Order: sequence, then C-alpha cells, then structure tokens
Amino acid sequence: MSLFLEVVSVDTAVETVRRIAPPAGCEDVPLEDALHRVLAKDVCADIDVPGFDRSTVDGYAVTAADTIGASEAIPAMLQCLGRVSMGSTDPGCISPGSCRYVPTGGALPAGANAVVMIENAEELGDDLLVHRPVAPGENVIFRGEDFRAGEVVLERGRVLTPREIGVAAAVGADRVSVVMRPTIGIISTGNEVVPITTTPEPGQVRDANSYLAGAFVTERGCQPVYFGIVRDDRAALKQAVTAALERCDAVLISGGSSKDERDNTAAVVAELGEVLVHGIALAPGKPTIIGTAGGRPVIGLPGHPASTFVVLVAIVDHLIAGMRQTTVTRRTVRARLTQNIPSARGREDYVRVSLDDGMATPIFGKSGLLNTLVQSEGLVRIPASSEGLEVGEEVEVILW
Repeated sequence: MSLFLEVVSVDTAVETVRRIAPPAGCEDVPLEDALHRVLAKDVCADIDVPGFDRSTVDGYAVTAADTIGASEAIPAMLQCLGRVSMGSTDPGCISPGSCRYVPTGGALPAGANAVVMIENAEELGDDLLVHRPVAPGENVIFRGEDFRAGEVVLERGRVLTPREIGVAAAVGADRVSVVMRPTIGIISTGNEVVPITTTPEPGQVRDANSYLAGAFVTERGCQPVYFGIVRDDRAALKQAVTAALERCDAVLISGGSSKDERDNTAAVVAELGEVLVHGIALAPGKPTIIGTAGGRPVIGLPGHPASTFVVLVAIVDHLIAGMRQTTVTRRTVRARLTQNIPSARGREDYVRVSLDDGMATPIFGKSGLLNTLVQSEGLVRIPASSEGLEVGEEVEVILW
C-alpha cells in the first residue's frame, strides 16, 4: 500500500503547519531573562516618558523668542542664572531675557522652551551671548513625547531584542509575560545512521540531522529534546514517537519520509494520528511529511542534511512561528545572479548561493552533499510559477 499522498504546494504546506501549530502557554519572567522571548501580553508605559522636559544637548535653556535675529555679528544677550545639575528635581525657572545652563538629558527650567547648543553661545561674566537663533522645541524632548502613561509601547507577539528590553526597562517593566518555549522532540531514523562519536563503516553516516534540527529550533526560541537514533523498525519508531509526544509540543523525524516500503514514518504517524501531507512541490524536500498525533504536529524530514535544512527554513519555521504566536522573520539581502538558475514550473526551488560584492553565485550540488551548506551564505527562492531565473536578474537572498 502506498502512503505517498498527492503533492501539495509550499503555500498549502505552510497553511497546514500554521493550522496545526499548538499555541504555547505563557509565563512571567524577569526582564533580564526575557531576551529573544515572545511577548504574550502588551507592555504599557507606567508613566510619561520622559517624565519631564529635557535637553538633548549640552547648552542653555532659553525662551526661543529671546534669540530671534541672533547672529555672530549681532548676538542676543541673556542673563545666565546658573546651572541645572544633572538629576536635579528642581531645575528652577527662567523669565524672558534670562537662561540657565543645562547638560544633555537635564531637566528644563520652567519658562524655557528651547536649548541653545553650547557651541553657539559664549559666556561673558554673568551674561550669555547667543550667536544663533533657536525655534521653540529645538534641542528639547518634552514630557511624554516618547510615551504617554498607559500607552502600549511593546505589543504582544513581538520578539524581545536588546532594543525592546531597553524600552521595557524605561517603562518600569521589571517582569514581562512571554510565550513559553515550545519543546521539540527530535528523532533520527535509519539503519545507516550512527552517533557522531562513531567512525562510520562503509554504508554508514553520522547523525548530522539531529544536531542540525536541534540547533535550528534552539535558534528560534525552542527547546530541543533528543530521542536518539531509531533503526528502520516500525515498532521501535512508534515507541520513540509515542515517548516524544508525551514530553514535547511537536516532533521532528529525520529520514524515513521517502516513498519506500521500508520507510515507516508515514505509517507510524497514520497509526498514531493522521497524515495530512506527504509530498510537497519543493526542491529539495519533496517527500516531507506533515501530520498530527495526540493533538501535536509531527513532521517527517528528508534524510539528507542539505534537504533537511531547506525544509526547516521553508516549512518548520512557520510551524515554530505558529507555536510561538509570532510571524516568520527573515534576514535578506538583494543581489544579482552570476548565472542562470533553471527550474521546473509547478515546483518551488530553493537554491544555495554564495555572495560577493552584491553578486549571488548559485552553488549547485546533489542534495546529499554537505559542503554546499558551508560554502553558501543563503538561499534563493524560485517561485512555483517560474521556469527559472536569468543571469543578471536581481533576487532576494534568504540569509542563513
């Protein structure tokens, strides 16, 4: 009996994994532990930010109208009433015709609405000569100009980079609600697969895929759980998948996805749940399996590492994004092709390329070769509607 189902488009496969992705729960964590986590709830400002009018430069707080017409030849003269200390809660006040020195970030005294940069002014005893006029609001950030109290500053679903961490700190969010890290079970299959500490005999290969898939899901904010190597035995694979389903939110099985009577992944998924997809119009990666068991996604990956990586990028990325309740983000660059890339209409191709000074050179190689992974900087996606790309054509390169 053939378990190889009708080949579906990449878009359909992506829609399928998004649909079956179980959303992870949420937990509160200290802000210092929240880097690269996904916000489960909005973060709002607890106060106006900044909480006072402040200077963006070292200079003199003034009433802008007092500087109209000021120039090198005919400077405006103001009475300097002293200095505002950094961190002072009482910056004092000024009246028309006077000013106070204020450092960068310092509070503006009452009555001031602009700051003259220090290089555009000259102290002369207790007076200040202003050589350049300023407009109202110049070199000033006003209270609440950044964020107003109660305003959403970081929306749910955002991945917390160092930038967001800094903003959260500025609004007093010492703890944040984040999506829990999904746990991903990883299983390798095949009589030919041996641990990486073993020197392979003829006909054997080291288990590269477990480490490749584990690093991939870790990089995307998940926790890999390794279930080792399973031989081509249906009962043994069923036992391993059952164990993984008990502990994990999703399971990745490398190898055993080809249309071959000895390959058991699709059969085991069908026994434990349902095979939704077995075959994607994707090269490399056509025999990929998408299914569910126990309410959890199970993905059957190709056995060759280069093919596995393409499926991880093209399909599994979207599964993880669904589980983390966010969207797939890609680092990309634009480049021009140094040679033609042929393709077959109706199939989405991912071609590895190297980059040099804005030029992308395809690295053609058999799917079982590992060297193309380290010789390339990324992938060029050829849509299913295209019959290939031509030399000189500008393309988008998905960076590794």
